[in-house]
Amino acid sequence: MSTGPGPESGPQVAPEPGPEPQPRSHADPADTGPAAPGGLFAWLRGRCLGRGAAVDPARDTFGAMTGLYGAIQPADSVSLSTRTHGAVFNLEYSPDGSVLTVACEQTEVLLFDPISSKHIKTLSEAHEDCVNNIRFLDNRLFATCSDDTTIALWDLRKLNTKVCTLHGHTSWVKNIEYDTNTRLLVTSGFDGNVIIWDTNRCTEDGCPHKKFFHTRFLMRMRLTPDCSKMLISTSSGYLLILHDLDLNKSLEVGSYPILRARRTTSSSDITSSGSSGPRAVGSPCHQNNSGPPSEKTLSRPSQREGGSPRNSLEVLTPEVPGERDRGNCITSLQLHPKGWATLLRCSSNTDDQEEGAPVRPVSPRCSLRLTHCIEEANVGRGYIKELCFSPDGRMISSPHGFGIRLLGFDAHCSELVDCLPREASPLREIRSLYSHNDVVLTTKFSPTHCQIASGCLSGRVSLYQPKF
Repeated sequence: MSTGPGPESGPQVAPEPGPEPQPRSHADPADTGPAAPGGLFAWLRGRCLGRGAAVDPARDTFGAMTGLYGAIQPADSVSLSTRTHGAVFNLEYSPDGSVLTVACEQTEVLLFDPISSKHIKTLSEAHEDCVNNIRFLDNRLFATCSDDTTIALWDLRKLNTKVCTLHGHTSWVKNIEYDTNTRLLVTSGFDGNVIIWDTNRCTEDGCPHKKFFHTRFLMRMRLTPDCSKMLISTSSGYLLILHDLDLNKSLEVGSYPILRARRTTSSSDITSSGSSGPRAVGSPCHQNNSGPPSEKTLSRPSQREGGSPRNSLEVLTPEVPGERDRGNCITSLQLHPKGWATLLRCSSNTDDQEEGAPVRPVSPRCSLRLTHCIEEANVGRGYIKELCFSPDGRMISSPHGFGIRLLGFDAHCSELVDCLPREASPLREIRSLYSHNDVVLTTKFSPTHCQIASGCLSGRVSLYQPKF
């Protein structure tokens, strides 16, 4: 495209002398414009991904935080006032980082000040069975779920009693998500159900709820950061994605629109990780025609006016190197904070199967684009280990034996979009931290401070902070 007069534009007049142009600084936003190296399309792609100083000024801050993680060391073990809580199954910080909550095996929820490592409160009978997951709705309200099939809502300002108890699942409840746009709580359990709870109309007797989705072998359910998609992992090795998510629309079994041979429109990449198999990062490529493990045949979608159908279902089978001849259980599912990647932990189904048990046939299709992977031994077999992304998405914290490993996409902890390989590459181990005397089951980054927490099978919670 020409930006000046062409050869037939007539005589040209020399411009009048003026002040000489001043050199721009390196951080000048104009350097990222269409005339920058790479051209217009590179600039547009960078803008779409949130790249450049003019679009994402916090990138330098994230780089500084990553440098701090390189100096992180075991700092302290939180002082526990009880020894009856059992294993630590889940850790969750409040959004402002002021409270660390601990979900325990023996009915308890513990609350700590993560800065002083001091114990705040013990909810000794939070549930009647194992507490599996904790989710903050805001800085004061949080929800817990349990093997007693219930969900409980709590208020930090009044912890002597529950706000309410929610009944609706028929088996162990393992996962809680929250849509901040609609204020709908979303839970999933081993009964295969995803249930929606309307917290806008919450009373002491509970919240109005409805069954939103059902699939067999359900393990984990997550919402993307913008709540436009729901991802579900299963113990049979499938990854289900509901596109154009509408939580207000009631879905009945057999009514899910299904996508055929469609390339995922999400900008996210898929990361899978394994306890006895590899961890991997990839992007969804093709629809798996073998179908999801649902109870009934899925019907054809009804189209929205002028667009694709809401809640369209896509079924994927993650590619796991060295595991093509046997099925895999996707035990852990986490999403990149910017929606760029999904982190999976995959273990072979044969690890926990009885001898001679049937194994799910693997689809010959390559369902995902594998980008990164790493393998580790299945220490503490039978327990689900929860890993996580750092707040900026540059690092992964993963339970590893009696400690945790900090992993990056490259040795410099670069953004995923800055180091996306053409072929699958190993995740890089930044450092390993060991401070437990038992198998670590869960780990979590603080959303506001340079701090990591981990919890183990014997009930100890450790904190890690930079030391210079």
